[in-house]
Parts: sequence; structure tokens; C-alpha cells
Amino acid sequence: MNKKEMKKGMLLKKKDEAGECIYRVLELAEKILVIDCVHKFMPVWKEYEKFVEFVATKEDINTDTLTILEDMNVEDRKIAYQRYNMISSILPFVANETMRAEAIKKVAEDNEISKQTVRKYFCEYLSTMDIRSLAPKQREEKTLTVDEKNIRKSLNRWYYTTKKRTLKNCYTLMLQHFYCDETGKLLEKYPSYYQFRYFYRKYNKKETEYISRNGLSYYQRNQRPLVGNGVQAFAPTVGMGMLDATVCDIYLVNESGGIVGRPILTLCVDAYSGVICGYSLSWEGGVYSLRNLMLNVITDKVEHCKAFGIRLTEEQWPCHQLPMKLVTDQGSEYKGETFSQITDFGVELINLKSYRADEKGPVEQCFNALQNYFKPILKGKGVIEVDFQERGARDYRKDACLTMADFERVVLNCIIFYNSSRLLENFPFTEEMIEAEVKPIPCYVWKWGCEQLGAKLMDVSKENLIKVLLPRTTGKFGRNGLSVNGLHYHNVLYKEEYLQGKECTVAYDRDSANHVWLIKNGAYIQFDLIESRFKDKDLEDVGAMKSKQRELVRREAKLKTQAEIELTKSIQTIADLAFNKTKLTVKGIRDNRKREQIKEHKHHIKEVMTNV
Repeated sequence: MNKKEMKKGMLLKKKDEAGECIYRVLELAEKILVIDCVHKFMPVWKEYEKFVEFVATKEDINTDTLTILEDMNVEDRKIAYQRYNMISSILPFVANETMRAEAIKKVAEDNEISKQTVRKYFCEYLSTMDIRSLAPKQREEKTLTVDEKNIRKSLNRWYYTTKKRTLKNCYTLMLQHFYCDETGKLLEKYPSYYQFRYFYRKYNKKETEYISRNGLSYYQRNQRPLVGNGVQAFAPTVGMGMLDATVCDIYLVNESGGIVGRPILTLCVDAYSGVICGYSLSWEGGVYSLRNLMLNVITDKVEHCKAFGIRLTEEQWPCHQLPMKLVTDQGSEYKGETFSQITDFGVELINLKSYRADEKGPVEQCFNALQNYFKPILKGKGVIEVDFQERGARDYRKDACLTMADFERVVLNCIIFYNSSRLLENFPFTEEMIEAEVKPIPCYVWKWGCEQLGAKLMDVSKENLIKVLLPRTTGKFGRNGLSVNGLHYHNVLYKEEYLQGKECTVAYDRDSANHVWLIKNGAYIQFDLIESRFKDKDLEDVGAMKSKQRELVRREAKLKTQAEIELTKSIQTIADLAFNKTKLTVKGIRDNRKREQIKEHKHHIKEVMTNV
């Protein structure tokens, strides 16, 4: 092609023994500035005579396989435009090598990338004149060799298992299964241990390794990444109570000195301030301890502590309202229908995912702190040490000497210290809190939070709280009253419902069968027990009485059946002996009856007096 036919942007192509050559014309002057579209080197000036054997072409080997810009995914399209914006300031200096070098250097410094990377984007665009070429290239998956496939199989089969074999063990097993002949002799060619280890390190994913070798539950508890802003991210103010329970590390005795065991401590901790809103210390867990906990949350703490001989001010433990958000784990007592009924007050109940103790850190931290307060002081009095149940360790059960009442006084003092004296060194104080000089102590942070807008607390009476947390079942009206749990109840205002026979929702008390409560439009209407024999008995005693009665009936059922057989036999015998030979007629029945009455009539007074 001669000089006159050349134009800026034109593609020049030639085939020879070395292969295919394609150049793009960038500038025309005394020489021609071109870029190699195959190798994509930096533009160079060349003589016109070198392109005499070239022909113009519209074919561009670099753009045939490019994706249409509109069809690209958002991320690739974004990267392509970002790269174009970087090199756009270099394009005006494409013909001036000095200024071009300075522009490339400035772009590299401004974007904190290497000059080589800038030159790569620059040449990529010049060779195609298409922004699409700047998008990230789709990497082709490398085909694994036979050895690499065997290594991968071996890792999946022997390493990523709960048997926790070492890499060296897995390498030996691989050689045994894939690189030995029929006699068990090692082949001449086989991968080295360094190749095996290199493949493992290159393709190994720690998450896969931890889960496959230790199990998902262990990974979730102990190995997964713990990132985030903690509880402050979803507890920006007071009113989010976090609930949890634990078995205390101490053995207690009863009033007679007999060992009872370890008590269960259930806590409600405010996620924002860290204040312990309420507690329950009991021998029973589950819904029973939760009911005690919720009652304690709304109890006046000054009066509560006075019953244990402990004096404190309301400022030291100011909690007596119900949090409007309650955060629990996946425990069955929290997920059950009974506790979830607390949402009838408008409380939001949040169940965290399994093994997410980090999302309720305040209550987890609280358990550790409370036990660390009393355990050093109560050593030798039933407190469990770290060597518990180890061979030769002391049996700490034999050291127990505190009763439940004694230990509850200890726990109360620890809670008061935790609320009113513990320093919050890492609490995220806001500018407003610093200006108000809020003391970095939980009870003062709580008080300040209650005075701010958005505090999520509500007043609830004990009576209403108890009724809401009662278990519920389906009752049915009938002529015998309201039937609930096999018992019958009555309310004088509900005569019409007895005749309609409809079903309804009823709350009942497991500890007493005396009353049930019909739930109607959010109201609790009391019904009284009809069967007086079950009065003042709990449902377990009622069930035991009914079971014994059924057992007595079942025991006599066989004798009753035998008696029925004997009765049938006697009647049949009498009937067989009765035979009337005369021909019967219906006439004279009245006269016959009268004669028989006179014949069978007895003078009772005469008979009795004569015998006397």
C-alpha cells in the first residue's frame, strides 16, 4: 500500500512465514506511527516503505470475541470505563514520546498503580480503539493433569474428613492407591510430596477445610470470622433485653444439709447499657425460669432486695419496666409458643441464629463477670474449679454448704455491683453524653438512655404478665360447661355458648385446676372449676387421679364381663324351664291381674309385728 492510500486509524495486514501481522495507523507525518495489534507493544514510528506489501483490512482479531457493552455485567462495564478514564489523558500525547511518558507516570502515581499496568491499558485500547477491550478478561480454567487430578481426589477422600489425617498421611495413601503396581511396588514416576503440598496450598480454602475436618457447628462457634460493630449496631438505645441462662459453677445444699445440685441462673441484660434488668435463680429451667425472670424484670428492685436484707437506692438498680425488644437464642423454651405469647404486649421477639453468641455478647459477658466475682471468695464452699472431674481431683460437691437463699443473696450483691460500680471503659460515648458528663457506669448510662427519645420500655402489671405467659390450649363449650384438659368450668354469663358448642382459646395454670381464662378480644375472662373433687390440685395430680380411676375400672372390667355371661346363662335357664301347655287367650286379662294382685298381696305390718 502506498503513502497516499493510508489513513489515520486504518488497519494494515500482511501474512508471511512468520505469521500474521496487523498494525493500526495512529499518526501520519514524515514517518508513520503504528501499533502492533497482535503483540500490543508501545507505538513506534516506522518508514512508509515497510508497509508496501501490507493491505488495508477491516478485520480486527482483537474485537471479534468482545462482548457487547450493553450485555456486560455491571461490574465489568464499570471497570472498563474506569480504565478508559485513566488513559484518556494520555491519548492526546500518543505521538510525542516524551510527553506521553510523563503522562503515563502521572496517571500511575494518581491511581497508585504501576506504569507497566498503565502502558498495558494504553496499548490495549490503541490496538482496538474499543472501550470493551479494557474490561477484565475471562480467565480460562486450567485443565488439570493426571497427577493433579489424583492429588485432588486424594485430598477430598482422605484430608477433608473428620478423621483429621495429616498431609503426609494423605500423600502416602495417594501413592499407595494411584502410583503402585499390582504387587504394591512404587512406580518410577510419581508426584513428589512438595508438589502435593504445593497443590494443597494453591487450591485450599480455609472455610472448607475447617468445616470438613471439624464440623459446621464447631466452625460456627469457634472459627468463623467475627466482624461487625457488635450489639451497638442494632441496640442504639435502652430497651433491648438479651436473655440467656446458665448453670452456676457451685453446688448448693438444702435446709437439712443434703446436696441438691447446681442452680440455674437466667438473666435479662440491656444490650445498650449493660444493665442487668432482672434475674431468676431456681432449680427449674425452661418456661418456669423465664416466667420468674419476666416478673423480676418489672419488680421494684428496692423492695425485692429488702426481702433479702439488702438495702439499696433506686439509682443503683433503676429497672422496673419491660423491654420492648427481647433477643434470645435457639433454645426450645424461647421458641415455644408459651414464651412467644409475650408479643401480645407489642414486644418484639428476636431469635438469633444458632451459635451466634457474639450477637448477644452483653449477657454472655455478664455470666462470666458475675461468676468471677463470687468464685474466688467462695472457694472451698462448693465452687467448681477448672480440674473438675479430672482424675484425682477433689469432689467439690462435698464442700457444698450454701443454701439457695444464701446463694441468692450473694448473686444479688454481685448484680448490684455489676450495675452500679462496674466501669464501662470501652463504651462508645457520644458527644451529647460527654457534654452531659454521664458517668461510665451501667446504671447511669441506663438512666441517661431512658431520658432520650426512642427508649423502648413499657409498664406492665404483674397480673397481666402472668396471664399472658400462661400456657394455652383449645377449649370447647358444651352442656356440661367449658371443657378444658378433661375438666369442666363454668361462668354464669356464658349460658348461650354452652348450647352453641363452639371451640375457643383458653389459658390455664399447670399448678392449679381451680380456674381457667377464656381469651376473647385480648381480655382474660375467668371460669371456675365445676368438679369440686379436683379443687386445689395441680394438673399432674388431676391426671394421676384419673389414671388411678381408669386403672380401677380396667381392673374390674373382666369381672364385669364374666358376671354378664353368668347373668345371661341364668336368664336363659329360667326361660327354658318356663312352658305353658294351655292355649292362651287375650280375654279376661284384667280379671286375671286382679286375682293375682289379691293372691300376692302382703300385709307387712301384720307380718312384722307377729314376728316381733
